[in-house]
Amino acid sequence: MQPTSDFNPSHLAKSLLRRSRQGALATLMVDSGDPYCSLVNVASSPDGSPILLISRLAVHTKNVLADPRVSLMLDERAPGDPLEGARIMLLGRAEQVGAEQRDTLRRRYLNAHPSAENYADFADFSFFLIRPSGLHLVAGFGRILDLKPAQFLTDTSDAAGLLEAEQGAVDHMNADHREALGLYATRLLGAEQADWRCTGCDPEGLDLVADGKVLRLDFPERVTSPGELRKMLVRLAEEARAKRLA
Repeated sequence: MQPTSDFNPSHLAKSLLRRSRQGALATLMVDSGDPYCSLVNVASSPDGSPILLISRLAVHTKNVLADPRVSLMLDERAPGDPLEGARIMLLGRAEQVGAEQRDTLRRRYLNAHPSAENYADFADFSFFLIRPSGLHLVAGFGRILDLKPAQFLTDTSDAAGLLEAEQGAVDHMNADHREALGLYATRLLGAEQADWRCTGCDPEGLDLVADGKVLRLDFPERVTSPGELRKMLVRLAEEARAKRLA
């Protein structure tokens, strides 16, 4: 059965990659090649690829270092029957992060998991990036299909300026514009009132978190520079305020 016409699989897959904070990581056992599955915390890189912070003392890390082929299951954690919620199974290779990427991925991971700062620099812990080769999406009857990386990763090739300014923008929003973040969450995304904060941004959207709940605010158009980001955030704040008057 083909997916219905109102179904946007790329958008849903991207949203799950951005909103997920835990997932099931499948690796291959070093000696036997048997499948091994473990629960891991995840964050997203600027293009949406999953970031892991794992210890070399863990079985899954030993497996990855011997054979980088992995799969990662992420789901909506919907109430009720979990099989009724959308989920993705991402295939790829887990690569230890090099010095040129470490600062960016470390920052994004710690924004998503602040408590990890207590152990992120321990000698046995390392950051890994899963470089996807494909993705299997299950989102209900008639909504099951495979996607290629170009269909669920965000193009960042023209956004160097935005990515360089990302942390400054995140810090500025959290320090000076918490009201706007709350408006994005409640009036544009329909969430409950909470102490919403920003954990990251990229050309396609903004990530928000409060009380363990993660939201994705999609931009109506791509932004690739700090100036474009500033204009977009002002525009969205104005739209959110106008909703109260409507």
